[in-house]
Amino acid sequence: MPSIGGIHHVTAVAGDPQENLDFYAGELGLRLVKRSVNQDDPTTYHLFYADREGRPGTDLTFFPFPDGRRGRTGAGIVGEVAFQVRPDSLDYWSDRLRGPDSEADVKQRGERFGDPVLTFSGPHGLDLAIVETEQATEREWTAWERSPVPEQHQLRGFHAVRARETSLEGTQTLVTDVLGMEHVGEDGSWHRYAGTDPASGYLELRAAPQAQRARGGRGTVHHVAWRAGDESDEKRLREAVADHGLNPTDVIDRFWFRSVYFREPGGVLFELATEEPGFTADEPLESLGERLVLPPWLEDDRDEIENVLADLELPYPTSQEA
Repeated sequence: MPSIGGIHHVTAVAGDPQENLDFYAGELGLRLVKRSVNQDDPTTYHLFYADREGRPGTDLTFFPFPDGRRGRTGAGIVGEVAFQVRPDSLDYWSDRLRGPDSEADVKQRGERFGDPVLTFSGPHGLDLAIVETEQATEREWTAWERSPVPEQHQLRGFHAVRARETSLEGTQTLVTDVLGMEHVGEDGSWHRYAGTDPASGYLELRAAPQAQRARGGRGTVHHVAWRAGDESDEKRLREAVADHGLNPTDVIDRFWFRSVYFREPGGVLFELATEEPGFTADEPLESLGERLVLPPWLEDDRDEIENVLADLELPYPTSQEA
């Protein structure tokens, strides 16, 4: 039976798209690897940030809704997204995010599972963390040479997603018995689970029986996608999820990957995503994210779509300017 490898991508809801771009590419130093639209609502952007290659496990994406309501974290939603950095990087990030021009709201420094961590939130309220760990030196990752962050301190992909659940029992059974993850540790009341490639991100769960239910919206995670291998692996995982009594969607063609969606027993929206064909399927690696790209089935509507989207300015030089 196939098992998930780790995090493929995380998708969240943002506010103004230029503010989102300025923070995640300009301040956090990620590369905008795909500038597209929400395929279920093409009147808004879908922005993808990752390492230089757009590698699965490094990709944080956003649906920006400038006039959208503010969401609320709580039970049944991913409440925090944590990135990895190599050792001796946290002081750099603490100084950068506390700087006078930073849009981050820094919360605290501490320790999790033996690793130093810095927690903060972005300009639209999404809770984030940076974890300093040796694991960051072991994963597949490519530096972004036009990033404003020095290579040695760049974010190296996901470390974990964290979620509170009113009960862990159903979710634990799903992730271990169906998705093939392994329970790899506890830190206080937090439980950590790893797929076959722990370097691409953990799932961390905490039982919170009294927690209020989350409300989706600006500043919250929409869904977390797990690496499902190729299409045949994904179909077998989908069948296993259905046999477990859940209701996965059919396989949906997102052009850069194939997706299956379902809600786990605690309410978090999960996605199974293939690792191919990837973000270079429709534009060159050197110029990823520099223009609006649409899946083929939306190309006939390009003029109409472009007319409703705000112009965006990259916070780093384009491939032609570099």
